Amino acid sequence: MIVLYKVQRDENMEEVFSSKGRVKIIKLLVDVAELNISGIAERAGLSYSTVREHLRVLKSEGLVKEKRFGRIRILSLNIENPKTKLVKNFVESWNSASELDCMHA
Repeated sequence: MIVLYKVQRDENMEEVFSSKGRVKIIKLLVDVAELNISGIAERAGLSYSTVREHLRVLKSEGLVKEKRFGRIRILSLNIENPKTKLVKNFVESWNSASELDCMHA
């Protein structure tokens, strides 16, 4: 018996973080927790279609998960993924360090 497995193409780290748009989306989801696509597009200053494409990459890497309520899709960080935990901790640490820099300036 031959069993075939579908191998999903993983994006590499450079691909995920090479886009300012994807970084903005990650930062938004760290700060806000859950948003729909329109909310992400509005807050990130990106078009709806651009956000959809960025979310495709982030979902394929397992960083973002989606809940559906009819036609509404709510997106959030996939905290169960160890990579997502690292990214979230990095963004939070970066934000904390930036706040400290402002205090000492």
